[in-house]
Amino acid sequence: MESLLISSSSSLTTSPIFSSSKHALTPKPQSLSFNSNARLVLFTCAAQQMNSPPSTAAKTAEKEVKLWGGRFEESVTDAVEKFTESISFDKALYKQDIMGSKAHASMLAKQGLMSDSDRDTIIKGLEEIERQIEAGEFVWRTDREDVHMNIEAALTDLVGEPAKKLHTARSRNDQVATDFRLWCRDAIDGIISRIRNLQIAMVELALQNEDLIVPGYTHLQRAQPVLLQHLLLAYVEQLERDAGRLLDCRARVNFCPLGACALAGTGLPIDRFMTSDALGFTAPMRNSIDAVSDRDFVLELLSANSITAVHLSRLGEEWVLWASEEFGFLTPSDKVSTGSSIMPQKKNPDPMELVRGKSARVIGDLVSLLVLCKGLPHAYNRDLQEDKEPVFDSVKAIVGMLEVSAEFAQNVSFNRERIEKALPAGHLDATTLADYLVKKGIPFRTSHDIVGRSVALCVSRNCELQDLSLDELNSLHPIFDKDVYEYLGVENSIKKFRSYGSTGSECVAGQLDYWIDKLSISRER
Repeated sequence: MESLLISSSSSLTTSPIFSSSKHALTPKPQSLSFNSNARLVLFTCAAQQMNSPPSTAAKTAEKEVKLWGGRFEESVTDAVEKFTESISFDKALYKQDIMGSKAHASMLAKQGLMSDSDRDTIIKGLEEIERQIEAGEFVWRTDREDVHMNIEAALTDLVGEPAKKLHTARSRNDQVATDFRLWCRDAIDGIISRIRNLQIAMVELALQNEDLIVPGYTHLQRAQPVLLQHLLLAYVEQLERDAGRLLDCRARVNFCPLGACALAGTGLPIDRFMTSDALGFTAPMRNSIDAVSDRDFVLELLSANSITAVHLSRLGEEWVLWASEEFGFLTPSDKVSTGSSIMPQKKNPDPMELVRGKSARVIGDLVSLLVLCKGLPHAYNRDLQEDKEPVFDSVKAIVGMLEVSAEFAQNVSFNRERIEKALPAGHLDATTLADYLVKKGIPFRTSHDIVGRSVALCVSRNCELQDLSLDELNSLHPIFDKDVYEYLGVENSIKKFRSYGSTGSECVAGQLDYWIDKLSISRER
């Protein structure tokens, strides 16, 4: 992922978003934030790079024979070369490609398929290529098609004959599948770290708003009173499931295709378990055809991203509504708001509107890949070249959505006075009144009817349930007693909730304690 999101100051400077260490099982702490002056850009925008002029070195270089060109007598046309290249976007995989090649070379040497001297030469050359890439000195050539051929050809230019042994018992089919699994593994770790950041921001926001009651809605109509903390923790719960889906996906991603070759494996004495272990995988994939041909791990990642995007979009929708003058429940700070080019008074919660909007592209990326994969026969097909950009785009979008949502949560305040003024409307305590009657022995359906007639009486008199006199309530049913007023009003209503997971004060306090401990949040504020 280092190559996917970068600072605008350098086209090849890597960004510490995701760890690419040998055993990248957890995100690095420093990957949790970006320099505020850096603009995140898509490193592998194929359309942009395909339309940009080639580098001087690429212009002047003679068109070389393809590494696969032995049986061909003619070169491909410029149109075919331009249409089939993928280097404009799959160079994002350079770090994973180099990692895989180092592991592969070490295994070949151990198995006697190359000398230790050749292995050392190859590894040293790969390290020099990686340095050149990260320094912005490496020339990516479209006539070398993709990241794999660019690096291998450059290695041959750099170290000569030893480089020609590197592709022993390896195809680009298993090579790209390995690179992609490594990249997705790192991406998952980075997304999970950002989910945790948003969860922490939401819990901290809940701690800042103790005992604040807000209207709960169903069908976007007033329903029952709930504690704001309870509502915020609902999103924390959803995000936890999002993280769980990604962890489940990561477990299935973490199997190694390397050594499956084109589709049938190899007759050479390779050790797939050695390369799998060196790259931090759980084990080699059992079936070589499956290893190179399926992209279900990518579909699963994009599916998890899409569900996360839907949760974030719902949060965005709710906060955009609450920031409107009609609600007025929420005020974002100037740090996370924008204005209008024509209306001087406007203060717009644009970040959350874009969170809502970008969910569409994340879902679209999933749909694109599902359609791409649905008709492919076994084993590998060139169609799968098109699997990279939707994944890069989905990950970039979901990372941005999570980061800006956390930023927004840290820069928002709830308008207690406005909310408290709005609470009496809507008879939010009606269900609590029905519970009162049930406790008196009235069947619930009968209680429902009695309270419904009580609400109708309030509507006719333009008052709330707690404003009805005991005589008025007794006219509806004689079982009402003066203790009924202990159930009326939103504050009393909140006190009566006691079921596990409910919005009662004690229940919500228990939920907060759970998340404070789980997320290691300090109680000192």
